Amino acid sequence: MSSSPVTTGGPIRHLYVHIPFCHRICPYCSFYKHEPGSTDIPGFLSALTREARAAAERWGPRLQLETIYFGGGTPTLLSRTHLQRWLPEFRSVFDLTALREWTMEINPRTIGEGKAELLVEHGVTRASLGVQAWDEPTLAVLGRDHAPQEAEEAYHFLRRAAFPAVSIDLMFSVPGQSLETWKSTVQRTTALGPDHISAYNLTYEEDTAFFDKLNAGEYARDEEADASCFTSAIELFTGAGFTHYEISNYARPGFESLHNRSYWAGADYLGLGPGAVSTIDLQRWKNVENTTLYMQDPAAGRQLETLTPEQWACERIALELRTCEGVPQQYLPDAARIADVVEGGLAELSGERLRLTSRGRPLADMVAAHLWV
Repeated sequence: MSSSPVTTGGPIRHLYVHIPFCHRICPYCSFYKHEPGSTDIPGFLSALTREARAAAERWGPRLQLETIYFGGGTPTLLSRTHLQRWLPEFRSVFDLTALREWTMEINPRTIGEGKAELLVEHGVTRASLGVQAWDEPTLAVLGRDHAPQEAEEAYHFLRRAAFPAVSIDLMFSVPGQSLETWKSTVQRTTALGPDHISAYNLTYEEDTAFFDKLNAGEYARDEEADASCFTSAIELFTGAGFTHYEISNYARPGFESLHNRSYWAGADYLGLGPGAVSTIDLQRWKNVENTTLYMQDPAAGRQLETLTPEQWACERIALELRTCEGVPQQYLPDAARIADVVEGGLAELSGERLRLTSRGRPLADMVAAHLWV
């Protein structure tokens, strides 16, 4: 194994906050989430604050946050009243003088002009709008609770609120979705003029309704259709001026997701909320996936593992290979395997990094698996 030593003890620059509430449970989503029901929302937010304060005390001056990401679930399911009361409290826990980006995931049905303006007022700089599709049939299959027109209205709310950056999330290879429907989705998205687009190939995750339907034979994987949708997305998005900077992500120059780039590069990050994961100094832990227990004690029931340098390097191959810069050769253990993928036209050497070619991008996972021994 030829990997450089993993540095520990440095600044912790990235924070993820998990809000697990959803109006409706999407049948493809495997993240920890649930309908709020009778959950005491102020009590939940109080628990988040307690966990944040405990983290600030533990890590002290090492916490030098540059990015914050609120994901879920649906963070904007929180009401304007709850956000207005809690966001100042949350901000007071951390020193945010170095903050460069604060992302909020947004469901189109949970945002209006007032809430959008409130988020900008309290420092959120980047909106990630979960559109997924622009046609009613695909939205119905995905179990989404918004109509295409609602998603477009939500986009304009965000623009009028003067968010510095707006991203749109899309999904392809959805059961029943044709290639022409997907191309129409791409074209309608680019016509709106977002700063960033995430376009994900549907995957069938365990413990989801889609996975059950796949096993029952109601749905089927189609690698040829996946490749056609992926290729058309690259052609249409790059043709519209977006840079394809990661397998599933496109950005106008200067609008790449700083938070997600930190994950791909293996930076330490802190996670708050039920089900949130943290990785600091090769220690990785996951909070309990139970909102009730989390509210009683945010630290209770955490699952802890220690990563070896080899595991960390393996993650670098899997993640950095997906980016346009590629993965440093120092993390690649076998020169012969590098030669295999280069000679096969799946990757190329650029300086000290190995990066995928256009032919290799649809096969990123397979290439990564081949490179790691």
